[in-house]
Amino acid sequence: MNERLLTILLVEDNPADLELTLRALQKHNVSNPIAVARDGEQALDYIHQRGRFAADAPIPGLILLDIRLPKVDGIEVLREIKAHSVYRTVPVVMLTTSQQEVDIRTSYELGANSYIAKPVDFDKFLEVIGRIDLYWLLTNIAPPTTRATTQRERPPEENR
Repeated sequence: MNERLLTILLVEDNPADLELTLRALQKHNVSNPIAVARDGEQALDYIHQRGRFAADAPIPGLILLDIRLPKVDGIEVLREIKAHSVYRTVPVVMLTTSQQEVDIRTSYELGANSYIAKPVDFDKFLEVIGRIDLYWLLTNIAPPTTRATTQRERPPEENR
């Protein structure tokens, strides 16, 4: 079994929510490397190894994805993730403030593995992050990657 810690890709534009999430992960002693994308465009740059992620963007073991993002919304990012030949098996947890039925339904239809509404209360938020850590990083068996290197195949042009 590979003991290498898998990267977590955290896609969050709200500075306060980003800080809360990072603090909650730290409080639960999550030692996995965390890559941060602050909008949907940066998330897609990570996936396609462009821009500041061109040199090194390891395939994450988990993606925590907000829906309400500037530039490219989280639903479109999810659509591209699940259309990507390498990323389609990476677990995606929608971690968002939206509790709109259309967002929940669309997320699951596009292949989200989980949908979690962010609690407003910090203690409850800590509990939620602890559950994410326990299940997705410690209990769940991640799918084997299809490539030994970080080089990724680009999705078909019609999916861009």
